[in-house]
Amino acid sequence: MTLRAALYLRVSTTRQAEKDLSIPDQRRQVREYCEREGMKAVAEYAEPGASATDDKRPEFQRMIDDACRSDHPFDVVVVHSFSRFFRDVYGSAYYLRKLEKHSVRLISITQQVTDDPSGHLARTMFAAFDQYSSEENAKHVTRAMLQNARQGFWNGSRPPYGYRTVEAERRGNTTKKKLEVHEPEAAIVRRIFDLYLHGEGDGPMGIKGIADYLNRKGYRNRQGHEFGKGFISNVLARETYVGRHHYNRTNHRTRKLRDRNEWIEVPVPAIVSPEVFNGVQVELKRRSPAETPPRQVNNPTLLTGLLKCSKCGGGMTLSTGKGGRYRYYTCANKMRKGATVCEGSTIRMDRLDELVLDHFERQILEPSRLNCLLEDLMKRSKRTAASHRSRLSALRRERRELEKQLNRLYEALSQGKLELDDILRAQISRLKNRYEEAVRLAGEEDRRAQSPELKVTPQAISRFSRIMSERLRDPNRKARKAYLRLFIDRIELGANEVRIRGSKSVLAHAAASEVPVWHQVPSFDQGWRARQDSNLQPPA
Repeated sequence: MTLRAALYLRVSTTRQAEKDLSIPDQRRQVREYCEREGMKAVAEYAEPGASATDDKRPEFQRMIDDACRSDHPFDVVVVHSFSRFFRDVYGSAYYLRKLEKHSVRLISITQQVTDDPSGHLARTMFAAFDQYSSEENAKHVTRAMLQNARQGFWNGSRPPYGYRTVEAERRGNTTKKKLEVHEPEAAIVRRIFDLYLHGEGDGPMGIKGIADYLNRKGYRNRQGHEFGKGFISNVLARETYVGRHHYNRTNHRTRKLRDRNEWIEVPVPAIVSPEVFNGVQVELKRRSPAETPPRQVNNPTLLTGLLKCSKCGGGMTLSTGKGGRYRYYTCANKMRKGATVCEGSTIRMDRLDELVLDHFERQILEPSRLNCLLEDLMKRSKRTAASHRSRLSALRRERRELEKQLNRLYEALSQGKLELDDILRAQISRLKNRYEEAVRLAGEEDRRAQSPELKVTPQAISRFSRIMSERLRDPNRKARKAYLRLFIDRIELGANEVRIRGSKSVLAHAAASEVPVWHQVPSFDQGWRARQDSNLQPPA
């Protein structure tokens, strides 16, 4: 009886498939084997550019489905080697068992095994060695790709929207590529950021609104499809557009995010400025339902979301009197649960709004007050910058010393003074790991050291004070609320006092910036509040 054979042919990379390096040769050898053994090739499944470490292979799955059919279209599956079938011990055993249940054998033309227990053992050992080889190759490839990213080169995936790859240099037969701005797409990226911050004259747009706007204007994405909320959201949150692309962010097997210290920052041309990008991140966080309910962001009431009751810590909400003629801020816990939960405080809305705006303008934005508030922060910024420079210098010295040690070992090996045994191999590996870690840490410190020291001149403080005073008196209540939320984190209303809390860092960066202050980044450190020292009303 002539055995009917299905041929399974596979190469690991698309590059091999495109250059016909392996599949034609496998086909020739497998067909010659079938002719010698008196088998009839009745089916062929060719898998160009597919890894055998998992079963996510369309042709492989089609072959397995055909093998399990009730009409039994073939009796054996013939491969060049067992590594073409699977490079994972568990996966190989699972699908071999599945084939055996339907009386289909797996034959390798280069690794002959029997069907007895010793043959099963040999096949398992082949699978184990194939898996080990695959994992070792993956380790070396990953190391090379990480080093390629550290050197600032692109590793070959599809470039982000707004960029394209260009040849940077050639090393032998290898072409090194980098990203450059693709202006037609980059213009849309800038438009998305601008719409999120400013809109079209009637206030900032949301993510859904931006997608709708772009689609109505006839814009399309790289594939020619309409824009969706997911795409807009990814664009707004992606650090690549500010010149910081991160490689090695996720584990490609588990799809889980790695620790931040494992990421590799690849410098790329920026499409938007840091101020615009950071301003958008603040707005994304502020508008997030997990951070601030939408009703607090969009509510025209000036202090909603900022105002808290000092007695119970709950939010203050709007209440009305005389049929809506009067408006008040009242403790929400008192309104919902009664005075037994919180006695609360109530104050007229217009009175408190004016009190907060006036206090913020006179007590915080007054130039001499701002200078006192920010003096310590600028000193701390200077000390931090010096610390980064010192750390960078030490890491560079360590890197040079490790490089010298490795070069001495390599030179001794090349001259035959040392023999490469297991102990020396382990020592070289330790030195290389320490060297790579020193390179990574030096890169991080270098980026930190490049950050400019915080310097706020009297002229900048005066300009900032004047502009913000104008913004806080904007007739548009929604705009005033947005400006106020940039600098105030919390307002506590007590029986006899109002406490305003905010961030010195935000004030400092806004005052030092040359761009409009509504792009600044609020942070949540170094809180300020009225005290009996430099916060006293300055003399006239």
